Amino acid sequence: MSAFGKVAVLLGGPSSEREISLLSGNAVLAALKEKGVDAHPFDPKERPLCDLAGAFDRVFIALHGRFGEDGTVQGALEVMGIPYTGSGVMASALAMDKWRTKLVWLASGVPTPRYRVVDSRTDWAALVAELGVPLIVKPAREGSTIGITRVAAGDAAALARAYAAAAEHDDLVLVEEFVEGDELTVSILNDRALPAVRIEAPQGNYDYHNKYFSNETKYHCPCGLPEAQEREIRASSLEAFRVVGCAGWGRLDLILRPDGSFQFLEVNTSPGMTGHSLVPIAARQAGMSFAELCVEILRGAHVG
Repeated sequence: MSAFGKVAVLLGGPSSEREISLLSGNAVLAALKEKGVDAHPFDPKERPLCDLAGAFDRVFIALHGRFGEDGTVQGALEVMGIPYTGSGVMASALAMDKWRTKLVWLASGVPTPRYRVVDSRTDWAALVAELGVPLIVKPAREGSTIGITRVAAGDAAALARAYAAAAEHDDLVLVEEFVEGDELTVSILNDRALPAVRIEAPQGNYDYHNKYFSNETKYHCPCGLPEAQEREIRASSLEAFRVVGCAGWGRLDLILRPDGSFQFLEVNTSPGMTGHSLVPIAARQAGMSFAELCVEILRGAHVG
């Protein structure tokens, strides 16, 4: 472990996902210390990033959301020449933007739900005629289901309210067709897809509370799919990850329809590492403890 040198675990930060990042970062910090890594907490909201230069040999990024997951921190670390975990500048910025991720996926043949970019002047009736109902309204550059609304009927007033709620978090807002089916997630670790996790949330609502704090949400791993079908989903997930240019580790969320087809929703380049998080669940099924997972992620730290 001494080969890693002095390691900074970036946690907290200024984004709307600060609360979760603190949980993730402290869990990673404890795990690395347990394994004998010389790891230290570093909160970019409380200290300037330039304090990292010359003081740390590599960085474990446990930040979520904008500033930590969108390429900005990655760019700063590259300028300072400090190896860091996860995807590089371009892939981080692209994956944070759900609209542009969709553009790349669609151009590459990766299945993803139909959508439209909307604003306050959008003709909601025309949108409903095109995409049907229910609809998902979401900020394009947020995570952790922040600002997301499911609109069950084609009510223009309800859609306008959902748009306004999303626009509070981002001026780029998507409306996406609702895809009925099982919610799955596939974690990627150093160029291999880990076992898929099937999520069973209360009333099918995998919101912020049910994602991070509810003990009622159930995570099935093994996911219960036939081996050949899961193998196909894992292979497609790895390809969708690579198409965006991602590296190191991450997680893809998708919906498996009753007919066996699936649609990718998004890719996360700095997923949660809390007690309810999905990557550790998949790693455990693959025979890896949480501490071993953290060390493996750290081992993939790079510059550029």
